[in-house]
Amino acid sequence: MNSTAILPIAYLAPIQYYSKLNSYNTTIIEHHEHYIKQTYRSRCNIYSPNGLQTLSVPLIKRNHRQTVKEIKISYDYDWQKLHWRSLESAYRRSPFFEYYEDDFLPFYLNKKFEYLIDWNEELQQLMLTLLKIKTNYNFTENYKATYENADDYRTILSPKEPIANDEHYTIKPYHQVFQTKLGFIENLSIVDVLFNEGSRAKEFI
Repeated sequence: MNSTAILPIAYLAPIQYYSKLNSYNTTIIEHHEHYIKQTYRSRCNIYSPNGLQTLSVPLIKRNHRQTVKEIKISYDYDWQKLHWRSLESAYRRSPFFEYYEDDFLPFYLNKKFEYLIDWNEELQQLMLTLLKIKTNYNFTENYKATYENADDYRTILSPKEPIANDEHYTIKPYHQVFQTKLGFIENLSIVDVLFNEGSRAKEFI
């Protein structure tokens, strides 16, 4: 394990992602790769009353040459309201949703971001504050296919990749609202552990 990790951008990233922010001395967020569809870069997974639910940020039509820093968010419909309703449905009964509700509500009520990287970054800064994670990270200045002295998670951190492929991540079960009905679901969005465990959330990262 190196002292530096390379991470993709992510929307309310999974717990696995925050384990990197919490454990590495330095993390570098990739801003110059070509955008990859159906990944955590623009979507997150939550635990709804019916099980796993994916929330996706709609994006303006793009070409395959665009880098992630060029990707713009679409507001053709009120997806923010839909995401907030889904979060409420999933976590209103959780122990700590009401405690953190006011921190997240502005993102879904009145904040608008032109670029996906800015939306993700401001949410990530909020999460780091709430989790009390102090980390040293910055952003790539250009694209590199490989890194010699850093652990590269740009591909591994994906809903398409088995968690077993990440040798530096261990699942730590915690209480989930619908667990008795549907069982424990691993590696959901970081908000799942925050709303369920509150100030203890960092212990499960």
